[in-house]
Amino acid sequence: MTILESMGERAVIASRDAAKLTINDKNKALELIARALTENADTILKANEIDMENGKKAGMKDSLLDRLKLTKERIEAMAEGALKVMALDDPTGEVIRMWENPNGLRIGQKRVPIGVIGIIYESRPNVTVDAFVLCFKAGNAAILKGGSDAINSNIAITSVIRKTLEECDINADCIQLIEKTDRTVVDELLKLNQYIDVVIPRGGAGLINFVVNNSTIPVIETGTGNCHIFVDASADFDMALNIIENAKTQRTGVCNACESLLVHRDIADKFIPLLANRLFGHNVEIRGDEKSRLIVPEIKAATDEDYGTEYLDLIVSLKIVENVDEAIYHINKYNTGHSEAIVTNDYNNSEKFLNEVDAAAVYVNASTRFTDGFEFGFGAEIGISTQKIHARGPMGLKELTTTKYIIYGNGQIR
Repeated sequence: MTILESMGERAVIASRDAAKLTINDKNKALELIARALTENADTILKANEIDMENGKKAGMKDSLLDRLKLTKERIEAMAEGALKVMALDDPTGEVIRMWENPNGLRIGQKRVPIGVIGIIYESRPNVTVDAFVLCFKAGNAAILKGGSDAINSNIAITSVIRKTLEECDINADCIQLIEKTDRTVVDELLKLNQYIDVVIPRGGAGLINFVVNNSTIPVIETGTGNCHIFVDASADFDMALNIIENAKTQRTGVCNACESLLVHRDIADKFIPLLANRLFGHNVEIRGDEKSRLIVPEIKAATDEDYGTEYLDLIVSLKIVENVDEAIYHINKYNTGHSEAIVTNDYNNSEKFLNEVDAAAVYVNASTRFTDGFEFGFGAEIGISTQKIHARGPMGLKELTTTKYIIYGNGQIR
């Protein structure tokens, strides 16, 4: 038996143990885990410093270093996320519906844990906490494979969680971290369908496509984010500029950052110079179509590839469109099904945009940066699903459960 097979076998046992825990058992453990994370912040930060130094030596981009970096504030946020999840209702055991057939059988649909969840992710060590607390609260066990760039941080965080679980007399194998950083380990992980019930990749397009194309385990795709903001003719300029500034520059290395801008032709001459001034102030490179470059010559020429690119960097594409219909067509052609926004004071256009844009989250007059489990009130998220089966958008507790049918009879035979 290989190391991963052994982990899978232990995870199955842990998942059965987790499914039997009471809500009080789970909540008490989450409370103590949150406390332990803050109490062990210095140890976690020292491990993170090693990862940061290795990342800098490897030439990692600033936006990716930002995703990797931990601070006391970010560790406190991780702990707060655990407490938020603790405060949420436990979805397991909920009987969604119940009915009686003419033959007297009473049939119900009950929410239950999925079982063992494999999560493959890149760079962001906070995912280690988010993934575990959600899986655990929903009664699952988790096998985690973080990126090699965050290995020291992930080991430190997992160690804190496992120790706390043991102190609570809970099977510590509810969380297991694959410490081997060789990429070949992912190939083996994706073939453990006898142990793992579902695998969730979180990262760039390369990782997600690899998992989808190579896994024998069912996959929930969490998406790359080529997110758009369309500034309609009726938009409030100050509102639009503030939303774009936030969506593009607050954190450039995250999947809900804005990567592409569309501007209505009727306001282009007035709005685009203001837009360029705002974004150039943040050192954002704008790659635009010919019409936008005639308005602001400093804008660089965009290609078709630019309109379909998730930059994760201080770069944004720009296109002038004729109307809301062209904006919707362009977005549905190039987007990744993540988050899209319109800035408008036209009710009909806002409703048209909401109804016709094909994405997991569609906004009117707000930043795409809100597509996040914490911001949606889920406490944390396991990822943002861009597929349409089982789960879509930020995935919280309910998305980490499945259902089974429970049937009560009194001797019926068929």
